[in-house]
Amino acid sequence: MSDEVAIAQRTEGLRSALEHSGLQPAPPRPCPYLAGRTARDVVFRARALPPGVYRSLMDLNFRRSGDLIYRPACESCDQCRAIRLPVEAFRPDRSQRRCLARNADLDVEVDEPRPTPEKHRLYVGYLAARHDGQMDGSWEGFRGFLYRSPVETAEVVFRDAGRLVGVGLLDLDDNAISTVYFYFDHRQAARSPGTFNILWTVELARRLGVEYVYLGYDVRDCPKMHYKTRFRPFEVLAPDFTWKRIGSDDGR
Repeated sequence: MSDEVAIAQRTEGLRSALEHSGLQPAPPRPCPYLAGRTARDVVFRARALPPGVYRSLMDLNFRRSGDLIYRPACESCDQCRAIRLPVEAFRPDRSQRRCLARNADLDVEVDEPRPTPEKHRLYVGYLAARHDGQMDGSWEGFRGFLYRSPVETAEVVFRDAGRLVGVGLLDLDDNAISTVYFYFDHRQAARSPGTFNILWTVELARRLGVEYVYLGYDVRDCPKMHYKTRFRPFEVLAPDFTWKRIGSDDGR
């Protein structure tokens, strides 16, 4: 049996189990992507997930936040669709190659995730510059959101002459890497650090022989989420849980 067939069978079995689990959507909350709308999620907590299970959950449109596994379950909207990059097919465009060149001077370290006061200060500054106050910048919120994980997770640290300028969290699971979150020094915006983090992650996946990099959700009517579609080709998860490739292979 091929790996892809085994993954498909495991995903289908997990899908059936979830449908009969009795899980109900959480109460409505303000939508983090579309102003004036409410959102609901199916959520469960996981202390540990065996290898491969989280990959199958992502193939069913789930993501994680800390040790919470969630999937949007909004009554009148299905815009939150998982997006992933097929590593072997991806090639950076001219703008992305310039981004790689701009950041060639950075030192990159990969290790186990470790919360530190230095990283927390960077995170708090990032939230103040890039978010609207909805996210918890406390030490406990920082640790719970980014440094509690039920799957194998790595931390990528970017430094400029020793100064911390960016931190990325990556989940590693069954021939896939998932970009969990990336926070950075907002004063370094000219470097396009978010783009560089994705490009660096794709190259890591290529070196490791990993097939896909999962980027979270694309949301059709949320412009700030569309940066993910600049990496081509990409695959987007359809409502029937099949992946549709968009980009160089389809001539668009």
